[in-house]
Formats: sequence, C-alpha cells, structure tokens
Amino acid sequence: MKNNLLLALVVLLYACTEIPPEVNPIGNNPNNNPGQEEPRRVLIEEFSGVRCVNCPAGSEAIENLLRLYNGRLIAISIHAGFFANPYPDSKYDFRTSDGNQLLSLLTEPFGYPSAVVNRHRFDGEFGIQLGLSKWAGYIAQEAAEKPRVRLNLQRTYTPNNRRLDLTVRMDILETLTHPDVRLSVALTEDDVEDVQLTPLGKQADYKHKHVLRDMLSNFDGNPITETKSAGLSLSRTLTYTLPLDWNASNCKLVAFVHLGGDRKDVLQVAEITILP
Repeated sequence: MKNNLLLALVVLLYACTEIPPEVNPIGNNPNNNPGQEEPRRVLIEEFSGVRCVNCPAGSEAIENLLRLYNGRLIAISIHAGFFANPYPDSKYDFRTSDGNQLLSLLTEPFGYPSAVVNRHRFDGEFGIQLGLSKWAGYIAQEAAEKPRVRLNLQRTYTPNNRRLDLTVRMDILETLTHPDVRLSVALTEDDVEDVQLTPLGKQADYKHKHVLRDMLSNFDGNPITETKSAGLSLSRTLTYTLPLDWNASNCKLVAFVHLGGDRKDVLQVAEITILP
C-alpha cells in the first residue's frame, strides 16, 4: 500500500497530463536475451549547472522518476551554459566541449531546470526543451511506444591501464527509412561531490548525478550508413581510456540510436555500468 501511495504522489507532483505512466518493472538490463521482448526505454537529458539554484529540484525530480520507472528511464546531466561556470572553490569543472555543442544542438533552455525527453518535439511545444512540470507526462507518452531497435551492450574494462572497450549491438526491429540514423555513446559519472548552489546557499558536498563526462562518439552521433531493414543486426565497438580522477565504480555508458538532421528523436537507449 505504501508503494502505491508513493507512485500516486510522484505522478501528481510531476505529471503534465492525465495519462499515468505504465511501469514495467523489468529492470535496466540492456543485455536481455534476444528472444525476449525489448522494453522501450526513455532518455532524459537534463541541462544543469553548479550556479543554478533551481537545478537541485530538477535533479530530485529525475531521481524520483528513475525510481518510478525502474530501469526504463535513463538520465544524462549536461553542465553547459552560464550556470555551469565553476566557482573558485569548485573541485571540478563539469563543462565539456561535447556538452557545449549539445547545448547548441538541442537549443538553449528558456529557463532552468530544463530537459529534453527522447529529443522529441511534442505537439503544442515551441521546441524540445521542457520545464520540470512536463517531464513525467511526456516520459509516460514515450515509454508507451514500441521500440524500433533492440540494443545489447557488452563492455570490458581493464583497471591497470583503465582501458574501456564497448560493443553496441543493434538489432533492427522495424525497418528504418529515415535517411540519417546515428549512434551516440555518452560516459556519465554519479555521486561526484562538489559545490552546488541550492536554495539554502552553496553546498560543498552536493552529490552530482549522471554528470556527462565525455562522449565516446561524436557529440551529435556517429552515422549508421548500412541498410537498416527489419531483422538485420549491426554492431559498433568503441574504445576509451578512463581519466585517473574519475571513479570507475560510479561511471556508466549510455548508448542510444537516434535520428539526425531536423528531427533528432531517440529510437532506443540502453545503459551499462563500467564495472560489473
């Protein structure tokens, strides 16, 4: 009963439509048996900054939604723009060149907190950037769609030299006719303690979640040029060396297939930890 009450409260707080999210508690396992039905997972890319006083509320909302969707929602937090400028006492600079380019690609937010959901432009919206109150309703809408691609992620990590190898297998479930389909792979880190402005002032030990550290692909994705007919399988392998000051235990790889050009919709996304 307590769990039911919690889910109801989350939906009431964050939903922007009357359609409640349908949650399939299968967990976030991008390496499901190929014979199993592929769950539709949704990507939310949050734009944030250490000087953004309202961003902790957005991050908390995302954590609530992640718990609600139990693996069917995947988050990336992109620190870019004016609010991302570090403080003199910041230990880290979360800004990246890829993050700055993603801010231009996905357009500047009208205000913060802001996020894009599957990079989709929803009916009635001016663009793909969305305020906090709209996230839950559009996540539910996207989660109800059937996936067009199955993703399988396999990675190996060698602690001695911090070499990371990721193989992404893409099984095409429905023929993709769009002329520009791409694969993006992001590396994120959780629980990075550093300064953050909050409504109560600067907090030195704030835990930053899902921080975009780098892209293994091009910032706007690597083109998939092969024929993408239903039933075909494609694969890509990417290699990366993890910097010494990043905690491998808290790092994840996020791979997603999406459209390029004017439409940027994410067709499917999967996530895997660097360490087993």
